[in-house]
Amino acid sequence: MSRMGRIGLAVFILVGVTAAESVKENPREALKPFNHLIGTWKGTGVPEGTREEKQRGFWIETIAWEWQFKGDDVWMKASFENGKYFAKGELRPTNKAKQYRFTAETADKQSLTFEGELHERESGARELVLERTDDKTKETQRLTIRLLQSNRILYVYDVKPEGKTIFVKKYQVGATKEGEPFAAGSSGPECVVSGGLGKIQVSYQGKTYYVCCTGCRDEFKENPEKYIKEYEERKKKEQK
Repeated sequence: MSRMGRIGLAVFILVGVTAAESVKENPREALKPFNHLIGTWKGTGVPEGTREEKQRGFWIETIAWEWQFKGDDVWMKASFENGKYFAKGELRPTNKAKQYRFTAETADKQSLTFEGELHERESGARELVLERTDDKTKETQRLTIRLLQSNRILYVYDVKPEGKTIFVKKYQVGATKEGEPFAAGSSGPECVVSGGLGKIQVSYQGKTYYVCCTGCRDEFKENPEKYIKEYEERKKKEQK
């Protein structure tokens, strides 16, 4: 092959790879691994340190997750009540598979943007590992959200100072879902919009369906026929 031919082939392959990487998955589908986050969680936060420091510094917070829809934009919103560090946040997929962005507002009104990847562990648990570099301190800040069970999650905050190679844990928050026994599973009706666990009844043309949160309820009311069609097609595929 001539030199120009090799260059042309290389450019073709590079463009093809770049295009493949930039294909964005339907955000609703990309966020489905986090369906069981939807709902209200009671969390206990514990700082890293001595036993006395942990006992003195622990706190209780409530975290509420729900779906949000605005045209083609779909994301998950988190609201933290009595959160020591976070006040609210938004989780969105990026243009790469299993890559996500979490934009958080801290308790002192700072805006922080973390990005990272969803990992599937051998135990079956999912772990979202997100990082950012602070503009002022240059330290790397890591937020890890572990989806342990349908009714149990843990998020951990670590930092790595500039020039260091090891992360140091600052705190962790373990949370259980309100209204569900610790050993409960995730069986129940399916949300007609997200495919998650349906908890709220909605009706259309005399037929009852279920949604998982108020965000999905409002979206269903705006586009009932769209979601009923998707739901029925999903059920037909499951029966095959």
